[in-house]
Amino acid sequence: MLKLHTLIFFFIPTLLISQELNCRVIVNAQAIQSSDPTTISEMEIAFSEFLNNTKWTSDQFKLEERINCNIILTLNDQSNPALGEYQASVQVLSSRPIYNTDYETILLNFADRDWTFEYISSQPIIYNENSFIDNLSSLLSYYALVIIGLDYDSFGKLRGEAYFNLAWRVVTNAQNSGFNGWDQFNSIRNRYWLVENLLNAQMKPIREASYQYHLQGLDHFLETPEEARKMISESIQKILKVNQSRPRSILTISFLDAKTDELSQIFSKGDPSLRKRTYNMLVNIDATKRSDFAEMIK
Repeated sequence: MLKLHTLIFFFIPTLLISQELNCRVIVNAQAIQSSDPTTISEMEIAFSEFLNNTKWTSDQFKLEERINCNIILTLNDQSNPALGEYQASVQVLSSRPIYNTDYETILLNFADRDWTFEYISSQPIIYNENSFIDNLSSLLSYYALVIIGLDYDSFGKLRGEAYFNLAWRVVTNAQNSGFNGWDQFNSIRNRYWLVENLLNAQMKPIREASYQYHLQGLDHFLETPEEARKMISESIQKILKVNQSRPRSILTISFLDAKTDELSQIFSKGDPSLRKRTYNMLVNIDATKRSDFAEMIK
């Protein structure tokens, strides 16, 4: 009997070990009239299984610790149905829980309009960190690694570095593929520049700000809201300093795209002088969001 109990004790925790991502993939094919609903459904399942079943880190995650994310593909064209070639625009979102609450804060809200890929039903999707296999595996792997890196950065100062380096390797492997979004020339708001910013020494204060914003700010908001607001305001000051030397960088834009609504709610209450100071910093960073932050100074 003792041996049976011992077996159960060691067996149950292994059932709770999981991969890093809990990613939902949604494919909108309304623009492609000839699309086969079965293929679209299989696409959603295949992409989700690749993202959720690949082991991206050496760390052990419990089921409840997985990183929640969504990838929403809007298929715009099917250029070669026989080869399963698609053009799509994609919205990538990820979030992380806030300590002692049921609230999840958005870490990434990124629009990518340059997805071109081939998908044939039942084809395997394979990640190889050392080579470019096809654009589909590179696209999915890239965002998996960026999502994990951003999550790690929010729990520890610059802890996501290894995963941004792996994402950079995906970018360099894809440089000569001929697909858009992997080089520095066609756009300043693409996959190349996002991970370049994440690894650029000048931009590291934004990543440090993420740690301060989340672990030192939001995670303590329930217990000490005014102290949390101060920490969050200080994190915005770090981003402002970076923006003065690198205005309108993709990393700054991406951060505010994820946080605008949340910041407006956080600073709709609290010390008026802190609210006003934070409002001024945010408008200085991005004047186009002035109306979005108006609630902070009412």
